[in-house]
Amino acid sequence: MPIPIDLRKKPIGVKVHVTPGAGVDVTWSDGHTSHYDFPFLRDRCPCAMCNDEREKKYQDKAKGINADLLPMYKPRVTAKAANAVGNYAIHIDFSDGHSTGIYSFGHLREICPCDACARDFRTLPPPEEPAAQDSPSKETIA
Repeated sequence: MPIPIDLRKKPIGVKVHVTPGAGVDVTWSDGHTSHYDFPFLRDRCPCAMCNDEREKKYQDKAKGINADLLPMYKPRVTAKAANAVGNYAIHIDFSDGHSTGIYSFGHLREICPCDACARDFRTLPPPEEPAAQDSPSKETIA
């Protein structure tokens, strides 16, 4: 049996502004528009390597280890190129050399920075703000 598709995660317009460095603009089938700047997308890269790094940071924070105490200066990440991946995603080559993330449209809608999408599509906090172990999830709050 096929998995039902959430039509709210289907874009009707996608604009990637590589040259001016403005980011990605998506207009969704329900009329909502989302803007993602490139540093935001780089920090939320869905590739396995980035997911592993985020999980390690989360585990280190849980142990009381803070690797970000003296962060090194990093220049603002931009995009060198972007390409469509079929009709379901975009691929971005970032200025820091990272190019393994494929941003599905479903993932983009789930990470949309607006409050309405956070409420409708996310049950977990963003990667840099892990939920406390003993606090109830949004779904269990009456």
